[in-house]
Amino acid sequence: MIGEESIKYSLRNLKQNKGRSFLTIFSILVGISTIFIFISFGWGLYDYANELTSSSSADKVLIMPKTAGGFGAVDGIILNETDVHEIEKAAGVYDATGLYYDAALVKQNRDQRYTFLIGYDPKKDFVMESFNVDVEEGRLLIAGDMRNVVLGHNYGLPDKIFSKPFELNDNIEINGINLKIVGFMEEIGNPQDDSQLYVTNEQFEEMLPATESYGQIIAKVNIKDIEKVNENIERNLRKSRDVEEGKEDFYVQSFDELIEAFSSALNLIIGFVILIALISVLVSTINTANTMITSVLERYKEIGVLKAMGARNSSIFEIFLFESAFLGLVAGTIGVIFGWAVSALGGIILKNLGWGFLQPYFSVYLFAGLILFAGITGALSGVFPAIRAAKTNPVDALRKE
Repeated sequence: MIGEESIKYSLRNLKQNKGRSFLTIFSILVGISTIFIFISFGWGLYDYANELTSSSSADKVLIMPKTAGGFGAVDGIILNETDVHEIEKAAGVYDATGLYYDAALVKQNRDQRYTFLIGYDPKKDFVMESFNVDVEEGRLLIAGDMRNVVLGHNYGLPDKIFSKPFELNDNIEINGINLKIVGFMEEIGNPQDDSQLYVTNEQFEEMLPATESYGQIIAKVNIKDIEKVNENIERNLRKSRDVEEGKEDFYVQSFDELIEAFSSALNLIIGFVILIALISVLVSTINTANTMITSVLERYKEIGVLKAMGARNSSIFEIFLFESAFLGLVAGTIGVIFGWAVSALGGIILKNLGWGFLQPYFSVYLFAGLILFAGITGALSGVFPAIRAAKTNPVDALRKE
């Protein structure tokens, strides 16, 4: 272990070279901060995905027109009650229902906004389960509800959608029709979802009579063999719609598949960003090694004096190795503190902007791991300069002017 005198000697040298030490620390902490920020947000997104996987949405399957993206029929591709009945007949399907989606014009006095209007069957409880959200104030829709609407979370907040928030039992004009507000949904965490409107299918058909197709069909299925159930649904729909395998004008996707696709994309993005941050750390490591080599050259005669006074090679090695490791630890500590501050601030800003699901996750392992990583990186960058210092010939060093 490095001795107390060697530590004091190293710290005194670092203090005497404040400028160079600061630049070395700064170059490392930038990389550590970047890694911390993206890992914390990535970890938060993974937690969000895992929460969805373990939620009541896991036993639901979505059936959508292939070219529609789930928002109404395109190019004559239609999903209707016939398709719902065919899906219900598939083995492993417990229930199914169609949902309407379309854009709607919402007004408050002279102010107006376009948003999405969703029509669903309130008798099908699993629809709201699939949304993984519940009513926060008031009530959900019930069968036969006409001239009633449930609003997304943001309608109850000032300056989110309109300057003045709506309240329960207020009237709201949607596509020129006044509806009574009977409930507000919980916050989902993104502006689009939190600005949606919910009505019954019957109310939707009255407001948009030209609509011919469901935006999507939701099926509640046996989760134990969901892949087989998906195949059964596809087979029934192919037969009913008279399309060949591989030429389907629809697609069937479970929530697990959606989440898996989301996680795969997230892996690529986070991996790419961390790679960039690691390159930054590599550059910082080279910079630290260069700093230590310069330090060895500048202190060549000083090393010779130390060795002439009896300092062993191992002591010289420890001095320079400690200096580089210490710079790494200091940079790592400051880096994770700065990264935490930026991540926390970013989480607050995103939440205020309506993106509440984009929140960082802080773990003691992340803090400790990155500090340790920075310390090890600093130590490794100082190994070669430390070896070079330890092998210095005292006679040659003392002769050097």
